[in-house]
Amino acid sequence: MNRILLFIIFGLILFGALYSIGNLFDNDSQVFETNPVSSSSGTVSEAETNTNNTLPWDYRVEEGTVGDLIGGDMTVLPDNLLLPNDENYATGDKIWTLQYMNAQMDVLENGSNQVHLSSWKGIKSYKSLETAEKDLMELKVQIKTEVDLVGVYKTEFEGEYRYFAILTLPTGHDIKQPIDEERYNSLKEKKTVEVYLEEIHSYTNYDLAMAKFRGWVE
Repeated sequence: MNRILLFIIFGLILFGALYSIGNLFDNDSQVFETNPVSSSSGTVSEAETNTNNTLPWDYRVEEGTVGDLIGGDMTVLPDNLLLPNDENYATGDKIWTLQYMNAQMDVLENGSNQVHLSSWKGIKSYKSLETAEKDLMELKVQIKTEVDLVGVYKTEFEGEYRYFAILTLPTGHDIKQPIDEERYNSLKEKKTVEVYLEEIHSYTNYDLAMAKFRGWVE
């Protein structure tokens, strides 16, 4: 009799444990359940509102000296830049290197831009400065174009005014530029404005470019 009673008690305990585990998995499924976003509502999820883009930020040409030869590669002093030794340089040779810097552009939910710049990295080496600068000019292109003017505004502190213009560049991000009162008044009613831009093209994908403001077309 005692043995039967023990089996009954054990069965009740086992049933209760299995029931609790079942509820636990049911709760988990509710936690991970997601609601679909309506395409007509104009709203998107938090993951969709944060976009991350890596864009070319800048290029430069630097003079250097060949350091150690490592197999088919070489170091370039003074920064110990590691590059292929395609031109069969010897240690101590004076050369020029084309270097690049990338930017990670994060567009936040509030529309502001967050920029993270990489360190300078080498692309290739040159025997002459003229050849290096020729390639540099193809990657950094000066243009005159028309861009959207988001608007102008002014701030006041202790009787002094500061004036600003907000522009939308071809890459889609907005920039703020300080302006004087005369330009502030001339831009008040405008929707677009002519500016000088510098296009920084990717050396691996020329169609990928970063636009930088370089001045106003008077």
